[in-house]
Amino acid sequence: MYYSRRKPLDEIPQELTLVWSCTNDKCNGWIRDNFSFSNQPICPQCQSAMAKTEKMITVIANTSPNSSKK
Repeated sequence: MYYSRRKPLDEIPQELTLVWSCTNDKCNGWIRDNFSFSNQPICPQCQSAMAKTEKMITVIANTSPNSSKK
């Protein structure tokens, strides 16, 4: 018999994060607010308008020097 002794995976931290979600009902595109390059982004998948919402997602820090909004 084989018994697995793998350690359980650690919980990946998540938090409520500001995101831009596509307004097109047929598209599920979204962008983290701190990763967008404009104040009113366009959906990269379908080119529709996007609306600011919140989503419970994995924590990621944007350390890019170009991350400030214009």
